[in-house]
Amino acid sequence: MQSSVQKRILITGAAGFLGSHLCDRFIQEDYHVIAMDNLITGHIGNIEHLFHLPNFEFYHHDVSKFVHVPGHLDFILHFASPASPIDYLRIPIQTLKVGSLGTHNLLGLAKDKKARILVASTSEVYGDPLVSPQSEDYRGNVNPVGPRGVYDEAKRFQEAMTMAYHRFHGLDTRIVRIFNTYGSRMRIDDGRALPNFIRQAIRGEDITVYGDGLQTRSFCYISDQVEGIYSLLQADYALPVNIGNPDEITVLELAEDIVRLTDSSSKIVFQQLPADDPKQRKPDITRAKDLLAWEPKVGREEGLLKTIEYFKFAL
Repeated sequence: MQSSVQKRILITGAAGFLGSHLCDRFIQEDYHVIAMDNLITGHIGNIEHLFHLPNFEFYHHDVSKFVHVPGHLDFILHFASPASPIDYLRIPIQTLKVGSLGTHNLLGLAKDKKARILVASTSEVYGDPLVSPQSEDYRGNVNPVGPRGVYDEAKRFQEAMTMAYHRFHGLDTRIVRIFNTYGSRMRIDDGRALPNFIRQAIRGEDITVYGDGLQTRSFCYISDQVEGIYSLLQADYALPVNIGNPDEITVLELAEDIVRLTDSSSKIVFQQLPADDPKQRKPDITRAKDLLAWEPKVGREEGLLKTIEYFKFAL
């Protein structure tokens, strides 16, 4: 039941994969959710099941432009950004703008509303890491002028701007560094390895592995990621926190798993590795365990089977 003391939260990037699941989570907790998205990579279908609710509203808006939300706000989650190489290579300027101008606008809004703000950073701030696993103290190995720099540096700037507002203005801020996440509502044409492999396997197409496939990734199921973010928002900690699953796997092993789980006839083929593609990706989640008592619960096979079922329906 809605009341005058109901907490109000603004979620940007709300029609995206992660943003839409966060809308669900905060609706479940009886927040009034204000969803915002310019739909450049998000899909309205991800949140249309919430439109009939009295405690949900949607703003079609680009946060790189001035952001106005009437009424009080308790929290802001800034998740607006392209997150797939296929997107941020297609719209590089918009990617840089949402990480810089968009972040600045939302930090200003949080300051004006006296709201706590959590910004979505990424494991890509570590670049092609020279250490493994990656802890929050590792400063990264990023190529600022490479093709992936538009995303990596936008997120690094976002973190720096957030900490500047925290230190200079005393703003109540949180930073989550998100490692590879998967589950329902991922875009079929997302362009990243896991959705590519599932789509190709279901269709019986060749599965394209870049490089020799020995580069590693770790994949966190969406429900675990959402719980980590929810817990971090409630915690009293301003520095970045990794949220991801440290269960490391090679890209080739992932492709083989998906072929097996889909009972597909697809063959694995190899293509040239894109520039600056990270060779290792594994989070150190010690900080999340200690601060949030959080760690992932969904195993890879369980999560993959759920995601495969979603893709079969979506295709």
